[in-house]
Amino acid sequence: MSIKIVTDSSSNLLMLDGVDFSSVPLKVIIGEREFSDNEAVDLQEMVSLLQNYTGSSSTSCPSVEDWLHAFGDAEEIFCVTMASTLSGSCSTARMARQEYEAQHPNRRVYLIDSLSMGPEMALMIEYIRDLAVGGMTAPHIYQALMRYKARTHLLFSLERLQNGANNGRIRQSVARGIGVLGIRVIGRASDLGQVEILEKCRGGKQSRNSLIRHMQELGYSGGRILIAHNANESGAIDLREQIRSVFGAVDVRIRTTRALCSSYAEQGALLVGMEC
Repeated sequence: MSIKIVTDSSSNLLMLDGVDFSSVPLKVIIGEREFSDNEAVDLQEMVSLLQNYTGSSSTSCPSVEDWLHAFGDAEEIFCVTMASTLSGSCSTARMARQEYEAQHPNRRVYLIDSLSMGPEMALMIEYIRDLAVGGMTAPHIYQALMRYKARTHLLFSLERLQNGANNGRIRQSVARGIGVLGIRVIGRASDLGQVEILEKCRGGKQSRNSLIRHMQELGYSGGRILIAHNANESGAIDLREQIRSVFGAVDVRIRTTRALCSSYAEQGALLVGMEC
């Protein structure tokens, strides 16, 4: 049976080697401008417009038709979505699954609500790919993924919360003071897929120390790590070196956020997905 992996663009993945793969774009809407989170999006223009926009921006999730087009003719599909608590992407994917399986009774769509976004999603997707390439059957991949999902986590450090506060994703009381005198917020994706604020700290060094401490509290001991940054490559590199100084020569990769994650996690953000 052919296996395909489909995800929405909050995973920051446009392509994936070794397996049939599709990324379905969400959209970021700023005033009258709409940015589709695909390979053609002008990220610099979107980020610049978002920084200078004083109103509320919004996002638009993929339609049922978008998901069905991405499913294509695959016989077994792993569909990994952004947290259902943050977007309707999972809901429309669920409707697409029902329609697809009704049209093709001998095919199966395994729907995974990541309860996260960005690099934690990417770790799950790569895990599915590795098992599929290794020849594991789809039902066994799904069972293994559920066990794996229980030991992945997402931490983040944010330098700006203006957009999140404007859109109601972050309470104004939490956003107040962030970005002033280097104040940053440290948080995580909770087990229910909600944004959980852990603490505020000042400066890059303190924020990296805080991330390391929370990694230890979550039980991290040397698994794979993906760091996604929004215009903060130097901070991502510094964090990678600090992780390795504490935990040894672990696998730490660095990527940039794409449009959807850049709108949620504003300029200067670090998103850390990890295996525990």
